[in-house]
Amino acid sequence: MKLVNTIILTYTILLILSTPIFLSLKAQENGTGMATMPVQSSEGGFCKSMVETNGYECEDHNVTTKDGYILNVVRIPMGRCRDCRTRGNKSPVLLQHGVFVDGRSWLLLPPKQSLAFNLADNGYDVWLVNSRGTEYSEGHTSLNFDDPAYWNWSLDELVAYDLPATFQYVYDQTGQKFHFVGHSLGTLMIMAAMSRDQLVNMLESVALLSPVAYMGHTTSLLSRVIADNFIAETLDSLGFYKFDMRNVIIIEILKVICRIPSVDCTTLLFTPYTGQNCCMKPSIMDIFLDHEPQPAAMKIVIHMCQLIRGGNTTMFDYNDSGTNIKHYGQPTPPAYNMIGIPKDLPIFLSHGGADALSDVDDVKLLLDSLQGHDPDKIVVQFIERFAHADYLMSGNAKEHVYDPFIAFLSRLH
Repeated sequence: MKLVNTIILTYTILLILSTPIFLSLKAQENGTGMATMPVQSSEGGFCKSMVETNGYECEDHNVTTKDGYILNVVRIPMGRCRDCRTRGNKSPVLLQHGVFVDGRSWLLLPPKQSLAFNLADNGYDVWLVNSRGTEYSEGHTSLNFDDPAYWNWSLDELVAYDLPATFQYVYDQTGQKFHFVGHSLGTLMIMAAMSRDQLVNMLESVALLSPVAYMGHTTSLLSRVIADNFIAETLDSLGFYKFDMRNVIIIEILKVICRIPSVDCTTLLFTPYTGQNCCMKPSIMDIFLDHEPQPAAMKIVIHMCQLIRGGNTTMFDYNDSGTNIKHYGQPTPPAYNMIGIPKDLPIFLSHGGADALSDVDDVKLLLDSLQGHDPDKIVVQFIERFAHADYLMSGNAKEHVYDPFIAFLSRLH
């Protein structure tokens, strides 16, 4: 079976790398190429399908960014237990997902194991963001979803537009500061903003799960292949503006493969990208493939590749001094300096020893940047066996991460 798994693994990597070409050709051929997964109606978001069906009250909100993107934000205002059905008895908590997923990534586990539902059951007012370009945040005030201009964004636009819009909206709706939880790219978004002393006035605390502040030491096989071979840059130069792995044929094939008892799909699909996750049940793969992965702009993939190759965390590099000067007023892109993160802001940071994307050596660089942080305001947790996806889909994430985090929040009140 080792040989079979190796063959399937190699095939999957090649399939993933080739997918953006097929999907972008589809857009260029006006619908004559390979079919993407049917998009559900964005009306009602995923409140009905993933929240209300589990017995929780749910609200859908739309937030428009200054550059015109219409973001769906889902609110779970209270828990379902008898003792926790009181609205607003604790602070709001805003959950920000990473790249290639959306807000549903916080709901893949059963309610008793999910971070979002556990926060609600502990009395918190929970807000789940869906970033631009994901299934429920496809809208724009003037651009069509298939317009290349719609996909002209990187990390910088998420930091400059998406975060401020959602922060201000939640702050205005609740009338109070809130806690922020980020996973993967979600952590980089908030750290980039904080490094410039932005949005801090609306924060009570920040949780960084699988923090990605630096990427130069990543051991992610798939990320390294794409970055070292300039695959995203090549696709972009050929006019492929969107990186979309959600293809109906591929998803259905993967579901069939994942149902083969001898195939460990948690290893097959995630290890080349995230590292060897320790504690995911095979049954979660069907749930994951029902909702994820989500598309992202080719530009943000290029941006992440730049961070991998350069080892530093900077704004998008246009690889042309004139263009950089036009955007930044200098020939090279400005850095997001993690030393600028406020030293008195409560921080909960959790990282795993098997995480290929949030590599231990890269996290050490982040911790070095936080050395001057008030020791009473920071909790650093290291879980030897955890990899990147364990933080969202591991059956014991509640025990090892979520419960300690909620205890951390309780000590702040």
